[in-house]
Amino acid sequence: MTNGEWAPEFPAQLVNWAGHRAGGVRRLFDDESGRPGSVVFETNLLHRLETWAKAYAKSEPGTPRILLLVGGPGNGKTEAIESTIRWLDTALGARSSLVSTLAEAFSPEDGIVPRVVDVGLREVGGGEVAGRLLVVQDASVVTGVETRTAAQLLLSEISAAIDDVDKAYLCCVNRGVLDDALIEAMDTGAARGRELLEAVARAVGLFPEAPPCWPLPSFPQVAVWPMDAESLLVSPFAGGPSPASAILAAALDAEKWAEPGSCEAGAGCPFCGSREQLARERERSSLLKILRWYEVASGKRWSFRDLFSLASYLLAGHQVSSRNAGVPPCTWAARLMQHDDLARRRGKPSRDTSMALFQLVTAQYQHALFHRWDKEAGPSLLRDIKELGLEDDNTAMGLHWFLASRRVQYLPATIGMSLDGLVDIMDPAMADPDTEVQVTQRATWWLRDLDVRFSRSISEGLDYIRRSQVIPRIEMELLDRLATLDADLSNSAIRRKRPQAASRVQRMCRDFACRIVRRTIGARTAAVLDASILADFQAVVEDKAGSDLYDVAREVERLLNTNQDFEISLTTTFGQPLPPPMQRATLVVPARPVKPLEEHAVDRPRNPISFLKVGAGRSSQPIALTFELFRAVKELERGMSVASLPRTVLALLDTARARLSGPIVRDRDILDRAQIRIGAGEVVVEERRQGFAAHRGGTGR
Repeated sequence: MTNGEWAPEFPAQLVNWAGHRAGGVRRLFDDESGRPGSVVFETNLLHRLETWAKAYAKSEPGTPRILLLVGGPGNGKTEAIESTIRWLDTALGARSSLVSTLAEAFSPEDGIVPRVVDVGLREVGGGEVAGRLLVVQDASVVTGVETRTAAQLLLSEISAAIDDVDKAYLCCVNRGVLDDALIEAMDTGAARGRELLEAVARAVGLFPEAPPCWPLPSFPQVAVWPMDAESLLVSPFAGGPSPASAILAAALDAEKWAEPGSCEAGAGCPFCGSREQLARERERSSLLKILRWYEVASGKRWSFRDLFSLASYLLAGHQVSSRNAGVPPCTWAARLMQHDDLARRRGKPSRDTSMALFQLVTAQYQHALFHRWDKEAGPSLLRDIKELGLEDDNTAMGLHWFLASRRVQYLPATIGMSLDGLVDIMDPAMADPDTEVQVTQRATWWLRDLDVRFSRSISEGLDYIRRSQVIPRIEMELLDRLATLDADLSNSAIRRKRPQAASRVQRMCRDFACRIVRRTIGARTAAVLDASILADFQAVVEDKAGSDLYDVAREVERLLNTNQDFEISLTTTFGQPLPPPMQRATLVVPARPVKPLEEHAVDRPRNPISFLKVGAGRSSQPIALTFELFRAVKELERGMSVASLPRTVLALLDTARARLSGPIVRDRDILDRAQIRIGAGEVVVEERRQGFAAHRGGTGR
């Protein structure tokens, strides 16, 4: 815009939030890099680091000197280090001297950033704290003429820092370099370094009974923190919104967006429309709930880089074509509106014009989130279209071209796998038909009613949803055109020549229309696949007291045991198929108990996965309570047969039995009440005072 007219920042500037652009990489003390939203989002770690900076500046006893922030890229390690230095500067009364010294050191004129910067605290602080501060922004970096590897340098640095009481060491390191440094310590016989790195590896692990990490019990002068363990969708302990909620609020800031309907694309802009929808509390909360459910179901975590990339993708799109590179999102949408105008006026079908409305609709946040369509249906659909003589129909050809376009990569590489996993777990198009959805304050829909109506005709489905006015205008436009095509396919003039082809195209159109409506409603209200089970599982994972785990443990105990016995095959090893019943030899011991594994989340992040303890005493083993196992328990409660359990759940149970078997056969206390059943159970072998005795099962003789 010109002549001083105000130009909205978003959604154009949101493009730069993507992980592969300016928002993806944060450079130390560079305010122009890697800080979308221009603010620091609060986390539990930042509160902990602020407390540490104040304690270290006061030389409080027991304050760690070595801080290791462990995690992969995009988890906010650099931001945490920079914030710590600023707090330390304030606590020392250095009046920004420490910050300016480090900023200058990490921004050399030659552009080659050093691996480590060493600063004297008394020189910059002028206070009573002596010693030196060593800062490593990225432990994977090797600069200059250095011939040692990153792992060798890390081992050397921490080995020197651990014994030097005058050194404070702040380091960002990924798990790969940490593991390589541990291997290097083993190979070179660096006993002290090996002991420390082993303690660090145990502390940042996500396994049950991991030790405290702030500080390490065996090295109280060392504190470590796994950056990829804590969820950014959970509010910090100190209160306030979750980091993910704060990021979304920054992306939806009304002052940075044009008024609805006033951008180049007008009322049909999918990006401004998405912003308008997510500005509402219900829609925004539903999105955050869906993202959190993905975390608890998959055991993965959304990093800062993932969340920034996701905000960019949902609110500014992702351009695959090179010809659209650099085109502002609203301008791109306006061009599609112009292309669609030709299709609406029944112009000759082309890829650009016929597919334009499909692209506009699927650029909305709900369809960008639940993005998957049947990409293999394009070629078969085209054959049916040609058989029916519909090559001049813009809607039919647009559907074909849209489905065909999904055969190439169309998702951002940064979050593509996460988006695929999210659809696998929670696609609203696959939600239970008996799900009741509160679409408005006065209207409630059953998904089954949508399915039934759209299966009969798109027009009937539209008549049902139109009166509630919950579907966006551009979406209704596409549904109206699909309804027209659906009606045309019922016309005897088209249908009688190729009735099977007409039925196939009609079925595809109706399915496409129903999926659009289901995903729009599902994304707004969190009415997704297995929503109730996901909500229950989230409650179990986030229950600090662990009381909800007891009910789950009882059900898992029933799955692992056979009646009142625990059976171990003596004729096969793990993974081998069982022989015929008459050739089996089975060790039978009393049923193994299953209880929640106590977690002591003190001075460490809460484990993202809950664990159960199977067995007792020396033979006990932990097993992870995965979402699939939890869902199986819930479905068994609803009457599902054990034989119908998913293979992944059966494999998990078999693995747990195999892990228990080894310790059990060596546990004398358990074997005192054991039996060996041979064949189908007719012969039982038991240990007696003078040896072993065999008898018929059930006779006692």
